[in-house]
Amino acid sequence: MAQSQWWVKRYLKAFCKGFFVAVPVAVTFLDRVACVARVEGASMQPSLNPGGSQSSDVVLLNHWKVRNFEVHRGDIVSLVSPKNPEQKIIKRVIALEGDIVRDVRKLKRM
Repeated sequence: MAQSQWWVKRYLKAFCKGFFVAVPVAVTFLDRVACVARVEGASMQPSLNPGGSQSSDVVLLNHWKVRNFEVHRGDIVSLVSPKNPEQKIIKRVIALEGDIVRDVRKLKRM
């Protein structure tokens, strides 16, 4: 009986040490380096979520690139929705600061 209690104490001690090291490391990593997000909806099809509403894709969001302002045309970015601040949206960058963007659909109608 004493030996089984020793094993349980040893296990709990090792678990607590690992837990108190792993949690701060994981939180820091998810806040500063990268995090995982799920993409739902049709706005990024066919690149992401090609199955439509039946499926969703999982992406890794790189925080380093954004912090260093290394965003380029064609990159996919995640941001807070201007219409609903509780919602995050995902979009592809088509222009950078100083670029002029024209709506091709409006030009065709003219």
